[in-house]
Amino acid sequence: MQNYLEFEKPLAEIEGKAEELRAMARQNNEVDLEKEALALDEKADALLVEIYAELTPWRKCQVARHPDRPHCSDYIKALFTEYTPLAGDRNFADDFAILGGLARFDGQPVMVIGHEKGHDTKSRLHHNFGMARPEGYRKAIRLMDMAERFGLPIITLIDTAGAFPGKGAEERGQSEAIARSTEKCLQVGVPLISVIIGEGGSGGAVALATSDRLAMLEHSIYSVISPEGCASILWKDAGKMREAAEALRLTAQDLQKLGVADVVIPEPVGGAQRDREATMESVRVEIAKLLVELSGKKPAQLRKQRRKRYLDLGSKSL
Repeated sequence: MQNYLEFEKPLAEIEGKAEELRAMARQNNEVDLEKEALALDEKADALLVEIYAELTPWRKCQVARHPDRPHCSDYIKALFTEYTPLAGDRNFADDFAILGGLARFDGQPVMVIGHEKGHDTKSRLHHNFGMARPEGYRKAIRLMDMAERFGLPIITLIDTAGAFPGKGAEERGQSEAIARSTEKCLQVGVPLISVIIGEGGSGGAVALATSDRLAMLEHSIYSVISPEGCASILWKDAGKMREAAEALRLTAQDLQKLGVADVVIPEPVGGAQRDREATMESVRVEIAKLLVELSGKKPAQLRKQRRKRYLDLGSKSL
């Protein structure tokens, strides 16, 4: 069953009427309502294109958070073979919000690491809605160290509202773990490619996305704070999240103009959730291109160019 966002309600009504007509036809074989249903389908398709032609930043936030978008585990299953998950930070525990392990991408050995939000209530609780604790970032550091040791490219899939803000996480050094993970991203001497597949929130995303190349799906977002959090701080009113989303310049298109994102990967009309397989294939094609672009570069060259990339950020303006 299709989950509709708030601004998709007119579309839901049309598609619902088309399905009602088909249900009536199935119950009574003497009634032919397919012509009317097809007309509604055409109307729905046109409305879908119209709605998604010019999404506001806040609506893009809603699409990026859509529960039916493919998650990290979906991409791993679809794009990687021989995936061997690796667990634990060798210090405290395993963090299920961050998945990672050895795999092959188009036959090439790689290390893949990403945030996993979960697909239903049980899995979302298990993965803590993709919000990692310190042990998650320390696990990521361990896997990046391993990738560098064996000369494996690293691919990170970003989809988190941010690092977990709980008391226990803070007591175990959340900010230090994020900082060290970000530092490790800058230090590794192997290609590092990041893809924002949904929501890239705060330091929790930066800790895995400080890469050689950053790709973003068309309706993904990436920002230092959520629109709701920004509105609460600036205006003391979380209800002003629409204004905050505009001000944050968090869309893939804005971030490409600013030089933060290198590539914007097109999504099917209606978002990744409308055609998950096509979306994941587009991501596969882009990762393959970026791997070719970075292949053959020596560790010192990668580190130097990565450092320059981030020192130069802010030189571009909208």
